[in-house]
Amino acid sequence: MVKHLKAILNLVSKVLVLPLAVPTRLEQWLISPHTELVYNICSQMVAILPGMPGAFLRRAFYSLTLEECSDHCHIGFGTIISHRTAIIRDHVYIGSYALIGAAEICEHSLIGSRVSILSGRALHILEEDGTWSDYSPDRLTQITISRNVWVGEGAIIVANIGEGCMIGAGSVVTTDTKPQVVMSGNPARFIKKLNSEVS
Repeated sequence: MVKHLKAILNLVSKVLVLPLAVPTRLEQWLISPHTELVYNICSQMVAILPGMPGAFLRRAFYSLTLEECSDHCHIGFGTIISHRTAIIRDHVYIGSYALIGAAEICEHSLIGSRVSILSGRALHILEEDGTWSDYSPDRLTQITISRNVWVGEGAIIVANIGEGCMIGAGSVVTTDTKPQVVMSGNPARFIKKLNSEVS
């Protein structure tokens, strides 16, 4: 019964967000797949929708506009997914006020509140005149958060995270991690290996 009710609410939510989803798709198809002005305006609008209705409407909006977004995930209040190339798999939990760039977040991963997953390490480069370059979609790098990862509150991620990892709160991950490890600190360092055996 609960499963059917959730499916109905997901469908109704998709209908309700169509006035936001359609312009973002038109922007992608008619202007350029890299143009995200309308998309970003709409994603900021759905970010501030409160309570359970807001959670359903955010998920509906992103399921219609991202490369892929599961109907079985949670995207918290204030969270913004800044690039439509993002992929959100089944049973992902994203807390409040997170900022997700061009990332793939795999099944059963938990992303804490105020986590930033940036779109790689080279979004801006130092020009010959000594100034930093403007944003360019050509420099986006998709970050992969593998299955069953827990990223603690306030962490900053600019590299791939291996399956089953735990990233400590406030950590800054700048290099790819191995699977099944705890990483913490700034920059994040290996703390210990996790026991993946089922007891």
